Amino acid sequence: MKHLLKMLDLSKEEIIDILNLADQLKYELKHGIPHPHLRGKTLGMIFQKASTRTRVSFEVGMYQLGGYPLFLSANDLQIGRGEPVQDTARVLSRYIDGIMIRTYDQAEVEALAEHGNIPVINGLTDFSHPCQVLADLMTIREYKNRLDGLKLCYIGDGNNMANSLIVGGLKVGMSVSAACPKGYEPHSTVLDFAKGFECFELTDKPIEAAKDADVVITDVWASMGHESEREKRKIAFNGYQVNDEIMAAAKPDAMVMHCLPAHREEEITTKVFEEHAAEIFDEAENRLHAQKAVMVKLMG
Repeated sequence: MKHLLKMLDLSKEEIIDILNLADQLKYELKHGIPHPHLRGKTLGMIFQKASTRTRVSFEVGMYQLGGYPLFLSANDLQIGRGEPVQDTARVLSRYIDGIMIRTYDQAEVEALAEHGNIPVINGLTDFSHPCQVLADLMTIREYKNRLDGLKLCYIGDGNNMANSLIVGGLKVGMSVSAACPKGYEPHSTVLDFAKGFECFELTDKPIEAAKDADVVITDVWASMGHESEREKRKIAFNGYQVNDEIMAAAKPDAMVMHCLPAHREEEITTKVFEEHAAEIFDEAENRLHAQKAVMVKLMG
């Protein structure tokens, strides 16, 4: 594992290895055991999309690992003024030890990895959100003590979260069902991957997808970059809300997760959100631990 660009690049063994290390680092942090695995290392963090959890968790995580996080907004870099990605990659490779980038185009992340000679971590693109899904899998395993054989249900937009959850869930042995409105399905690359699994289902019927689910996950209907479509999407996603009716179809002890920020009374009701707030905010916390594990694996 040289980079973390998308869930499709990881094997089951690599995913489990990251989760095991994340569990260990979380235990050590909770018990005051220092783990300065990245002492003297610098992570450059490029942000072309706004962030709460990604910025704070990477910055704090790098600090806890003994390293230095360097925040780089698009306004701070020549990449925002037309410098080719490959030139930025080659320059940064001579200054720092790793790059985390949160941007729009997956091709930009892939180009940084191709032309630089330091690890690149995808902090989010329109195609993939691997750091979030590693935290999600970590949280599911904490609550359910396993991943293999569980059913994961995703309801909502076939966006970067859907893409990454489908791949990650299937790779670790989960059954995965996704309910998306017609025209808002996951990426064709992901659907081609999922064709090889009998335990995958794509439907436009949320109740059907939620049947006997161990975990129900949703996301906002209009992700960053789609804000102008918000009203149009509210119509298209009518009936795709995670509510009491959906939860009645899932298993009685089903978890609910959301990558946040949540728009209550749109993709999820306030009632369901608050009933499952413990899982949702453990999930948010686990971004810190999962990403620290990724950084140690790539930069340690």
